Amino acid sequence: MVVEDHEFQRRLAVKLLQDLGVREPLEGANGRDALNQLLMRDEPVDLVLCDLDMPEMDGVEFITHVALNKLARALVVVSGMDLAVLHTVETMARAYGMQVLGVIQKPLNLEQLSARLAGFEAGFEGPSGGGKADVTPEELRRGLDRGEFIVFYLPQVALRDGDLLGVEARVRWFRPAQGVLPAGEFIAEIERAGLLDRLAIPLLKQVCEGLRSLDGQGLRLDASMKLNALSLRDAKIADELADVVQGAGCEPSRITFEIIETGDPGDQLAALSTLARLRIKGFGLALEDVDEGHPSLDQMVGLPFTELRIDQSMLRDAAVQKWSLAVLEASLGLARKLGLRTVAKRVETQTDWEAAAVYGLDRAQGFFISRPMPVHQLPEWYAAWKAAGKVHGQKT
Repeated sequence: MVVEDHEFQRRLAVKLLQDLGVREPLEGANGRDALNQLLMRDEPVDLVLCDLDMPEMDGVEFITHVALNKLARALVVVSGMDLAVLHTVETMARAYGMQVLGVIQKPLNLEQLSARLAGFEAGFEGPSGGGKADVTPEELRRGLDRGEFIVFYLPQVALRDGDLLGVEARVRWFRPAQGVLPAGEFIAEIERAGLLDRLAIPLLKQVCEGLRSLDGQGLRLDASMKLNALSLRDAKIADELADVVQGAGCEPSRITFEIIETGDPGDQLAALSTLARLRIKGFGLALEDVDEGHPSLDQMVGLPFTELRIDQSMLRDAAVQKWSLAVLEASLGLARKLGLRTVAKRVETQTDWEAAAVYGLDRAQGFFISRPMPVHQLPEWYAAWKAAGKVHGQKT
């Protein structure tokens, strides 16, 4: 759906979407008109392209309604306003749990729109998930008992030469009635049912088994996986995670946890204690999304992180916005002084890849490199990646 009060610009956006293969884009002349249309639908739309300065209901109010009512799976903000305003709206939408593909300053063009659409993932794994699948807590518990939740692996390669260095674990549900579902289809229900802790342990075991399987094929990699911040309140979680890794014959130093905040983590002292114990046991810890305003630079110094992750939106903003460039350079400079590994995530275009390389990040992951895959497909994918000459960063 295109939400734009200026008719010519709305028609232009619709035409560009059609040129990119979108068959029947919807149109809203302002936020109120678009909201009324979305509320009448049985299913959310895949994507909303939204202006900000509109009569009757502006884009900020409209996006808030869309996020709270889960009326769209993804968002692109298109506006002629200052990038600082666009970035603020982008941060707000992400905080509401929306999949934000980025912002575009007007005038809209095909290249910009194509680059943003490249990041669309129907099963977005955002902070609040999509919650699309109609499931009950009992079905989720049965799925956990039966081992229906499996790990797919997103390759993570060196920006210097394209070598495969690691993977990020992405959870999938092999639901008998539907096949393989991405996390966005069920993770919100897992959270609401209080089952996140039950999910972490079997997934970590799978990750370790996957790493050992790859070891036997000459691929010695490390892995990162998400760990819910609520789990940090459990005084036993560090020991339990260490026991799983050691029992699987793996080393904690090969596992990095991304701490995902889905709500108030509660006891901050208990969380700090758990973070320290995880590091003492040899696990890595990733600091996520400085660009989105969640962590701050003082956390890089005051907490035991070993990795800094930079989203592609930060790289794109740094190219056109002085304050984004300043934040990026400060973050990367401090990360290097502290010895933190730096990872560019959501790398979706050649431009993203080249920007990450220019700023000297260590690693990259994203759909420009590969989509998540089962562990047995990684060796074949890597052979094809090398054969194409991509290990040298020669992207074609």
